[in-house]
Amino acid sequence: MALTLVKLAQLAADLPEVHEFDINPLLADENGVLALDARIAVEPLSQPKFKGTGYGRFAVRPYPKEWEQGHALQDGTSILVRPLRPEDEPLLHAFHVRVTAEDLRLRFFAPIKDFSHVFLARLTQLDYARAMAFAALDGTTGEIMGVVRLHADANYEKAEYAILIRSDLKGRGLGWKLMELMISYARSEGLRQIEGQVLRENIMMLQMCAELGFEVADDPADATIKVVSLKLR
Repeated sequence: MALTLVKLAQLAADLPEVHEFDINPLLADENGVLALDARIAVEPLSQPKFKGTGYGRFAVRPYPKEWEQGHALQDGTSILVRPLRPEDEPLLHAFHVRVTAEDLRLRFFAPIKDFSHVFLARLTQLDYARAMAFAALDGTTGEIMGVVRLHADANYEKAEYAILIRSDLKGRGLGWKLMELMISYARSEGLRQIEGQVLRENIMMLQMCAELGFEVADDPADATIKVVSLKLR
């Protein structure tokens, strides 16, 4: 029964033209489920009731499969970039293990030694209506090579970004490609501004932000931090 409900929900996500779905009766026993009669009503798509992609009638925004895309790095490496999913927790753990302690400190502003389930669950279990994380996966091995994140404010006007690239893959254009994708996604969602905090010593990140058009300013509350912002309208 649970699997049947999941598949019906997936059908509604994949086929937004389905307006009504009625199974009556649906029998269930030790052998599974059996639909004796079913009726489906379809109608033209209506405008979503909220900004961004997807369909406004869902209580939980479905996985945005339309953002899955293939790319090639400067050296020809084939990658798949897609939204992060809850089942990616083992992949994300393996990814963090291959990031140096210094790069983790630059990303999280503190030493990170324990990649616990609670820590990784916060990073993989996303509310796609409020947050997005794109993972770049190696086209051959399926390993995560880098992740960029975006989390919107309560008014869905501004969003804070963060990015982390596997330490042995720096300098191959992956960070630039993920940042461009994150900016494109923010624009498609109707967001007005992207912001981020960057440690003053993270020269490479500050340089990339400046080249992408971000304004770079001092954080008045912390001399060790720079605030970067990009207006999208």
